[in-house]
Amino acid sequence: MQRSPLAIALALCFTPLASHAQSDTQRDALPLQEIVVTATRTARTADASLAAVSVVTRRDIERLQATSVPELLAGLPGITFSRNGGAGKSASLFLRGAESDHVVVLLDGVKLGSATTGQTAFQDLPVDLIERIEIVRGPLSSLYGSEAIGGVIQIFTKRGRGEAQPDVSVSAGRYGTRQGRAALSGGGEDYGYSVAAAYFHDDGFSAQNGTETDRDGARNASINLRGQRRLGADTEIEAHLMHANAATHYDGSFQNESESLQQALGVTLKHRFSDLWNTRLSLGQSRDESDSFLNGVLTGRYDTRRGTLSWQNDLNLGERRTLTLGADHQDDRVDSTTAYTVSQRDNTGLYAQLQAAAGAHDLRLSLRHDQNSQFGGHLTGNAAWGMRLADGLAARLGYGTAFKAPTFNELYFPGFGNPALLPEKSSSLEAGLSGRHPLGVWSATVFDSRISDLISFDGTTNPSNATARILGLEAETRLILGNWEVKAQATLQDPENRSNTANQGKKLSRRASESLRIDLDRDYGPWRVGATLRGEGKRYDNLANTTRLPGYGLIDLRTETRLAKDWTLAGKIENLFDKRYYTVAGYNQPGAGLYLTLRWQPKK
Repeated sequence: MQRSPLAIALALCFTPLASHAQSDTQRDALPLQEIVVTATRTARTADASLAAVSVVTRRDIERLQATSVPELLAGLPGITFSRNGGAGKSASLFLRGAESDHVVVLLDGVKLGSATTGQTAFQDLPVDLIERIEIVRGPLSSLYGSEAIGGVIQIFTKRGRGEAQPDVSVSAGRYGTRQGRAALSGGGEDYGYSVAAAYFHDDGFSAQNGTETDRDGARNASINLRGQRRLGADTEIEAHLMHANAATHYDGSFQNESESLQQALGVTLKHRFSDLWNTRLSLGQSRDESDSFLNGVLTGRYDTRRGTLSWQNDLNLGERRTLTLGADHQDDRVDSTTAYTVSQRDNTGLYAQLQAAAGAHDLRLSLRHDQNSQFGGHLTGNAAWGMRLADGLAARLGYGTAFKAPTFNELYFPGFGNPALLPEKSSSLEAGLSGRHPLGVWSATVFDSRISDLISFDGTTNPSNATARILGLEAETRLILGNWEVKAQATLQDPENRSNTANQGKKLSRRASESLRIDLDRDYGPWRVGATLRGEGKRYDNLANTTRLPGYGLIDLRTETRLAKDWTLAGKIENLFDKRYYTVAGYNQPGAGLYLTLRWQPKK
């Protein structure tokens, strides 16, 4: 059987090694018991959540010197992106091969996304304001409602505490890139605050590989405010605001410039009634607004607002048993120069979750009913079981269902929408195994997802309901080889169209079937050096699989050193060998580039 180079690399990457044994101190430094909240809506270690979870920290962002969320997340288990050009251009995330609008995205608990497109503008989310990201893969509609077919991504900003801590950085590089960040956080015994502002600008390159050769630049100015205050021994209130204004130029005959706004505002009240009962009441609003222009003349406005209200109660039923009961309400509204037949709808969901453990066994059961003003009631559920085996091994098995209501564009956009569309539904089965090896930790997950009434579009007809099956394997390992820290992550998947059409048996468009990412870092005296290898297999740009996009491999190099006690200089070379590649047919991606960052962060 012939194997692709990427498949061989995957096999070598996860082959157990027998040399370079690490010390106990090095092994304990690996993040084995990350605390996550997104998988269960409660604080649990990643293994106790019984879900496939990845965590990106502020340390990871600074170490990788990432300038965008797509750059930061690309290549993590289950994640691929398609991008219509460089910085600021539309970026679609595919999680476990599901559609790009099959993921719930939260910012400090507030649900993001456009009600018209159904997607979150990842390219406009300022990476400089992010403290942490949790990615949960697999169906979670039983906790989060519509859209959580592929999973849930939650972005956290910094929560201030302790002595005042400033943090300032400036960056510059190829394509006229200029970037800056200034932040201040701190607090006292009963309060905390965090303020951050960021700016990004680049002159860009031609977005499309065609006759136009102009430079399509982008800019983004953003601010984030977050604060909390204790109102007595058992009560706390927290508020936060993220506001980002972006603009980008691109190639097009109907429009060639856009200005957009991403905003998330939330207030949360927490109260502990007793050791047995904690409650949380959250109110939020997100805005996704976009104005399109052709040579400076307005051609369209698409403004959506999403209001959310959530009440969650966590009940302690005894040792290692927690019952969560909650209710969510969501209201979506569209204000546009385009006439939509319907421009408002709401959804109310009631959910319950039981987490229990006995001996080496863990159990999680959840059930949710959503009542949508357009599509009626939907019942979704999730069941997961885990067991700690001998020699540090842990196994888990899970099954879940999910659904997604069609977007306003899919239903009503003039000349495109199909009001007869049905909500998409899915069922997924997965099994996972994790453990330690002599050098660190590892995990692997296999999954089988079946999506009915999948909304698909082939570019020639209106959207219609179809079916699909996605089989996949995710694997990752974290280890220490001598002085090197290594993180390797890989995904193999088969996103198959199973519709009773001419496209039956074809691959779902724009998903790579293979992806690999390896991050290596080590210290050399005052210097820290690192490299990232990222590769993806071939993909197809259309449902008929007639437009093939070849696979590719990229290498990035990075280094940083401390110039003085509070000053750090960092640099990176992206796309070292200036590889030319495409994730959307006809749209260029960045070539080789050198970027430098100077950071001032006083040490406590």
